[in-house]
Amino acid sequence: MRISTVSLCLAGLICLLSSQIALAKKMYRWVDEHGNVFFSDQVPPEHAGYRRESLNEKGRVVDVTPQARTKEQQAQDRQLEALRKAQEKMIAKQKSHDQVLLSTFRSLDDMQAMLENNMKTLEIQKSLLQSNLQRLESQLEAQQKQAAAHERNGEKSPAALLDRIKSAESQIQLAQAEIDKQSEKMQQAQAQNAADVERYKFLIGSGDGTPAANAETAQNKMPELGLFICDSEAQCAKAWTSAHHFINTHASTDADIDNDKLIMSKAPAKDGDLSLSVSKTYDGNGRQQLFLDVHCRDTSLGVELCASQKVWDIRSAFRPYIESALLVTDQ
Repeated sequence: MRISTVSLCLAGLICLLSSQIALAKKMYRWVDEHGNVFFSDQVPPEHAGYRRESLNEKGRVVDVTPQARTKEQQAQDRQLEALRKAQEKMIAKQKSHDQVLLSTFRSLDDMQAMLENNMKTLEIQKSLLQSNLQRLESQLEAQQKQAAAHERNGEKSPAALLDRIKSAESQIQLAQAEIDKQSEKMQQAQAQNAADVERYKFLIGSGDGTPAANAETAQNKMPELGLFICDSEAQCAKAWTSAHHFINTHASTDADIDNDKLIMSKAPAKDGDLSLSVSKTYDGNGRQQLFLDVHCRDTSLGVELCASQKVWDIRSAFRPYIESALLVTDQ
């Protein structure tokens, strides 16, 4: 019985010593904001937010706990993530559009013929609107002559006639607005058609039957995406500086965020405001890329502004601007 008790005590002591040795083997290393390096098997609560490394008994790093993010950093991370999603959505939309082009048209001639027919349809619609405007103007002219005749005879124009004149004037304004809208629609269609033709040429090759480059390479050629893919980290650092200048030039709102991953001007306060942002991310091959996005106020006029040719031109100008700036700095 005594031997059994002693054995149990020895076993318990061995277990206790083993656990202490195991605890001693687990060490942490961290550095505070002043550059002081700490080694300990326990991390004080006031140092829990620092980045720390877990070390094994040989002093090798086996795990890393990243530094805690501030609320401001977390908010910026969410904004950056939103930009990444917008970027992915835009790229996916372009790839889908490429597939539509390739599956819809058998040749460049086939494509141009269909686009011409579409433009003719828009022209016919505009002609109908103009005919309706001419009819309303003729009607108004006849009514105004009737009113003038009453005045020449010293009579007061009937109230019903004045109401019809007022109604005709309102209808003419609406008809003219529809014509203006149709003209803008035709201009946008012409611009889109030209872009689609150039895109289709690129996708099918140079015209000699040579297939186009892979989808990723084709994607990088699209300036309207506001996307610039860097060849190296050094080039990206120079491009990042140029991106600052681009935002300062084209944004109508003051600077808001400026760090190593995100440059952004303040949110639009008026319908005519344009807020710009550039995020630095990585593509599927691990290369750094800069993505420009344009933000408008969340109103009907703001949505219309973001869909306008002005914003399209800003997006399209981003990559050429960066490339031109890099040529200057490399000289």
